[in-house]
Amino acid sequence: MPIQAEELVCKRLGRALLPELAKDGDFKIGGIFNFRTGQDGQMFTFQSLPVQAKCKTEVQFAFTIIFAIKEINKNSNILPNHTLGYKIYNACGFPNIIESAVALSNGQRPVISDGNCTKADTVHAIIGNSASTPTMGFARIIGRFNIPVISHFATCACLSSRKDYPSFFRTIPSDYYQSRALAQLVKYFGWTWVGAISNKFDYGMSGIATFITAAQEEGVCIEYWETFTSTDPASAQARIVNIIKHSTAKVIMAFMSQVEIKVLVDLLYKQNITGLQWIGSDAWITDNTLTESLGHTALIGSVGFTVPTEFWESVFNCSLTSRAGWRTCDGSEHFKNVKTFFTDVSDLRFTNNVYKAVYAVAYALHNLLSCKENKDYYNMESGETVFFDNKGDSPARYELINLQKATKSTMEVVTIGYYDATLPKAQQFSMNNISIVWAGGRQKVPASVCSEHCPPGTRKALQKGKPVCCYDCIPCPPGAISNTTDASDCLKCPMEYWSNHRGDSCVLKEVEFLLYTETMGIILTVCSIFGAFLTTVIFAIFFHYRETPIVRANNSELSFLLLFSLTLCFLCPLTFISRPSEWSCMLRHTAFGITFVLCISCVLGKTIVVLMAFRATLPGSNVMKWFGPPQQRLSVLSLTLIQVLICVFWLTISPPFPYMNMDYYQEKIILECRLGSAIGFWAVLGYIGLLAILCFVLAFLARKLPDNFNEAKFITFSMLIFCAVWITFIPAYISSPGKFTVAVEIFAILASSSGLLFCIFIPKCYIILFRPDENTKKHLMGKSPH
Repeated sequence: MPIQAEELVCKRLGRALLPELAKDGDFKIGGIFNFRTGQDGQMFTFQSLPVQAKCKTEVQFAFTIIFAIKEINKNSNILPNHTLGYKIYNACGFPNIIESAVALSNGQRPVISDGNCTKADTVHAIIGNSASTPTMGFARIIGRFNIPVISHFATCACLSSRKDYPSFFRTIPSDYYQSRALAQLVKYFGWTWVGAISNKFDYGMSGIATFITAAQEEGVCIEYWETFTSTDPASAQARIVNIIKHSTAKVIMAFMSQVEIKVLVDLLYKQNITGLQWIGSDAWITDNTLTESLGHTALIGSVGFTVPTEFWESVFNCSLTSRAGWRTCDGSEHFKNVKTFFTDVSDLRFTNNVYKAVYAVAYALHNLLSCKENKDYYNMESGETVFFDNKGDSPARYELINLQKATKSTMEVVTIGYYDATLPKAQQFSMNNISIVWAGGRQKVPASVCSEHCPPGTRKALQKGKPVCCYDCIPCPPGAISNTTDASDCLKCPMEYWSNHRGDSCVLKEVEFLLYTETMGIILTVCSIFGAFLTTVIFAIFFHYRETPIVRANNSELSFLLLFSLTLCFLCPLTFISRPSEWSCMLRHTAFGITFVLCISCVLGKTIVVLMAFRATLPGSNVMKWFGPPQQRLSVLSLTLIQVLICVFWLTISPPFPYMNMDYYQEKIILECRLGSAIGFWAVLGYIGLLAILCFVLAFLARKLPDNFNEAKFITFSMLIFCAVWITFIPAYISSPGKFTVAVEIFAILASSSGLLFCIFIPKCYIILFRPDENTKKHLMGKSPH
């Protein structure tokens, strides 16, 4: 047995409603609007019968349908040989809306079914209603009969569902786009900490949810989201007021109707809560009844998006605002001399959507009769293109408006920008060059942030348990920077760079080395030159008195060679000062090693001479012929040559080289001479130390021998100083950072050189200059051991 689908049948209870305005035609367009004025909502107590609903006037929407149909019927290019008619119902209250929709779908018939819904009484499209929630109610029913419903004002994003509303269209953008545009607006003005309030209906709940999602994508945080309606109990309304009062967000996104916003600002006015920056949805931002509330002054400075005012301008080729080359609309274009609330032509933003809806229906019928398939856009006579996407939505274009004070008791709507979702994202939002009035009449954009912006040089550290917009600004650690505002992390500087004192840029690290121009360099240079000069003076004194017994007594050649080597030792530190280079690094260590070995070799030779001189006084001794002047010169040369060979080997295998040391300090680079081969360096020092120890031991053994002018004793003191200096040098050299390492090495050279000079030559100079009576051969021969 075949299965048959049950026919969809609806039966009306009671009499059918009659349209308020009607006219016959080949094709009929239905309209559902509110014609009565008065209150929009009431409190249901369930203790008494509800009062008769009173609704806001929308008569100009009805007149727009009539106007557009008359215009189309006169146009031979649209639906030629056919006329359009209309049936417009008053729908004050949700039950009336449903009843009106049913009447439009089947006229006066008591039964509605799939079989009779295409009869002559059925309209071909329905335009209305203004509110989202009632539109959802009747669009779901009418959609079952595939009768198009075109709304001019219902913006809820939920109506884009083709599953629930298969025949729904609208000439006003979906709240999905409005919500995202509002989120971009919030981001544009730098507000990252906002409150959100909506009504409890689909319009507010859906719109605010999309706004919150889009705002969070833009990096905006929501301090609170609350719902508010005019029929809420007083305690619930007081709770919302208390939340607003104690919140830190100074910007509030209000997604609600004009009814709720008026009640809310009245409550805030009574609590003396002012200074809040309101962002309004299109349902209330341009409503001309806002001034009826006591707290309407709190809304001055509000900003929000609304649909453009195109209807009057496009039809009558005039401008509602001052624009170059356009005639200014004065209201005389229609309804002459009629200036009532019902025919107000000063703000026809949503009237334009009704006008476009009528034309969309007319063009659709025209294309259908002309067998033009799949044409989803229509070019109106005014040049505007009307089209719908696959969800029945029209393109999102908005004006950004600002509520400004006109007179003491009125506000005016000023267009300050535009938003067009059809453009690339970077071009969607544009501002006019018009000054904006903010909350409280201020001219400066108010701030609404949980935490102030973190300047360059700091990073954001999120506060525990709070949204991402609440953070502390932590200075970047040394060596890291942030060069943008609100940086989430600090960037580490490259190896050769360091952060500046502000922490917002990397600068080249200071390269540190011992300079002639700095205090330490000057002192060491002066000491070095003074030591060389003093040695030269002593050399001159010895040369001048070279024939005196005290100079001739102990191999004057070794004395002069020793003074020459000491002069080189004093000058050697000059190679350690200034910027290290490959040549200076090799020169400083080899020159130091060779000159000191030459110096110690001379001292060692003098010590051996003292010992040999004592042996020569013994009977039958001929030891001096084995260690005469030629042998002394040869020994000095041989000992120095060994050091030269060590240095050559060092320079050949792994010579010293300049090195940028970044280990000692993070903020600066130490330019130093690396040793290359550590073995070579310590071999040079070790050889000097070996000769010094040997010399000290021999001088110590000869300290009480009868010598010439206590030579051995003074050599012992000089070697003692020399060894002490270099023993303390090693740990100081290892532990001293940077240029202080060089300074320690220079000090050791100067100190040990000074010890040799003062201990060996100053006593003799004293005798030569101040005790000439002791500088005689008799006195020399007459000295006896102590």
